[in-house]
Amino acid sequence: MSRFWSDIVHRLTPYVPGEQSAMAHPIKLNTNENPFPPSPLVVKAIRRELGDTGETLRKYPDPTARALCETVAAHHGLRIEQVFAGNGSDEVLAHVFQALLKHDKPIRFPDVTYSFYPVYAQLYGVAFEAIPLNAEFGIDIDDYRADGGAVLFPNPNAPTGRALSLAEIEALLKANPDSPVVIDEAYVDFGAESAVKLIDTYPNLLVVQTLSKARSLAGMRVGFAFGNAALIEALTRVKDSFNSYPLDRLAQAAGIAAYEDDAWFRESCAKVIASRDRLTSELQILGFEVVPSAANFVFARHPAHDAATLSASLREREIFVRHFKLPRIDQHLRISIGTDAECDALIGALRGLIVS
Repeated sequence: MSRFWSDIVHRLTPYVPGEQSAMAHPIKLNTNENPFPPSPLVVKAIRRELGDTGETLRKYPDPTARALCETVAAHHGLRIEQVFAGNGSDEVLAHVFQALLKHDKPIRFPDVTYSFYPVYAQLYGVAFEAIPLNAEFGIDIDDYRADGGAVLFPNPNAPTGRALSLAEIEALLKANPDSPVVIDEAYVDFGAESAVKLIDTYPNLLVVQTLSKARSLAGMRVGFAFGNAALIEALTRVKDSFNSYPLDRLAQAAGIAAYEDDAWFRESCAKVIASRDRLTSELQILGFEVVPSAANFVFARHPAHDAATLSASLREREIFVRHFKLPRIDQHLRISIGTDAECDALIGALRGLIVS
């Protein structure tokens, strides 16, 4: 009964995740999951952690996820005090909003971007300014050079897929030395360049990453923040005021194994990139306009066909893509990269809908 709700609950507009289909054999291209499984080392690590009886599960996990953070720090050439681990990058971002983004000036992020940002801003009472993307759905760093508040955006951006170069990110950091700059790199491994290498030069830089996409661990919920030790300490203070044990034992074991199998990770990314390029070409042949993507999805529109109608027609065929009923992008579809067979099924269905 809503009369028992806190006042803020009445004012919230929650984030809406991609539909999780209950159909028997859906082709799921709407949630940006990796179409390929995680490394076999991940499965072995989970089984090893469980043991024969699951005895370890009666004990709390390491609240600092130290072994995982050491593994990740070594991978990126960082010190362990520059690494923060959380229950998926969404939780990490929630802590970022509380710990680093609530200041006198509003934070700035693109008008077309990850739709969780305005949700968190509303939840935590953080004022924000939505900066319009340019006509090509790109971020113009000149729009963020003025003396303003903190800056937050994904690179590559979501749902558009466009990426900024490292030089552009560095220019933005130089223009905002007194404000936090948060780069959400959920999709960075599919064609963009990580800003992690800039952390030691810019104390205001925080980079957020996840194991959900490139390392195929969306089901384990493992995310990270990388930055100056003072920024990481702020996140830890918030975490330990909320939940000291965000990562369970199996997630920590899986995360370590995922980083240890670098060859599997690189091969998986290469297969996604090849499939993305192939799908882009096939969509263009059908008359779609496709935004250049450095992510594991494409953002496309057909000038002669309504996006919502196409999405609904595909759903009837058990093919799920993402349609956003939002200004500027309501005629676009965001299509996750699937296996070649899944992409072929999508193209076949679209060909029937468009040609007919």
